Amino acid sequence: MKKMITLVAFLATIAVSAQNLQMHYDLEREHITTTFEMFKMDKYGNTFTFMDLDYNTGAGISGAYFEIARVLKTEKMPVGLHVEYNGGLGTFNMGDTTGGFTINEAWILGANYSKGNAKWGFSTYAGYKAFTDADGEGNYQVTGTWYYNFAKNFTFSGFADLWSENGLSDKTVFLSEPQLWYHLNKSFSIGGEVELSNNFAYVFEFKVRPTLAIKWNL
Repeated sequence: MKKMITLVAFLATIAVSAQNLQMHYDLEREHITTTFEMFKMDKYGNTFTFMDLDYNTGAGISGAYFEIARVLKTEKMPVGLHVEYNGGLGTFNMGDTTGGFTINEAWILGANYSKGNAKWGFSTYAGYKAFTDADGEGNYQVTGTWYYNFAKNFTFSGFADLWSENGLSDKTVFLSEPQLWYHLNKSFSIGGEVELSNNFAYVFEFKVRPTLAIKWNL
């Protein structure tokens, strides 16, 4: 469950800053993931960051993923400059032995465009993606994020990513996580998401993984 998100990254017309904590239960993998998200605006653009923590019953935290993105944009700029860093680590079991691995860190530099209001909005960016172990190969990432508020208490939001790894001649990765939330009040929401992925996290086939979730708006 990477880059879970969402609405808070693009509430520029609604709030100056926002934070939330989510807890998802993955129905296929049967584990819990918690996500903390924060979005903050200033006169030079905005900053968005989040962290995912996966929990494996009996073993505590089994994985962590971190992402932070900065958009440099003023009112006179139609398009913003997008700078992003992401990386993480995880564990795996081999019999009675537990091993660890690193999620290759990456930097993204590109252009960002967003638009929205209190009911709907979207943001998209395209950029050059540099992995630490890519051996000089050029990679890219294209991302779109959206939200749509409807029927007073519902929000449909999510993102879709497409990126390359190890150069354009190698595999292309697709990841999307549409979410649906019902807002119980200003602080709490219930709902879930569906992770749609292909060539993602060493699974080289198309996968559909739904979750049930609760969100606390801090």
